[in-house]
Amino acid sequence: MSQTMTDLAEDVGSRDPTTGLRAVAALRRLVEQLEDLHVRNARAAGWSWRAIADGLGVTKQTVHRKHRGSR
Repeated sequence: MSQTMTDLAEDVGSRDPTTGLRAVAALRRLVEQLEDLHVRNARAAGWSWRAIADGLGVTKQTVHRKHRGSR
């Protein structure tokens, strides 16, 4: 199921738990995809794991463990 950001924003505010939870899950997947994309872009631009971690507000170990296969 593909939803627009507008649909997701509306669904997150739904009083129906099923609709709200589905929207949260879709947003979680989107955030993961966006994070992976931007980590790959940063690595391709020569950023260190420390700089990426600082940008994400996590530790260097966390970002490296999660994205070490990203090139």
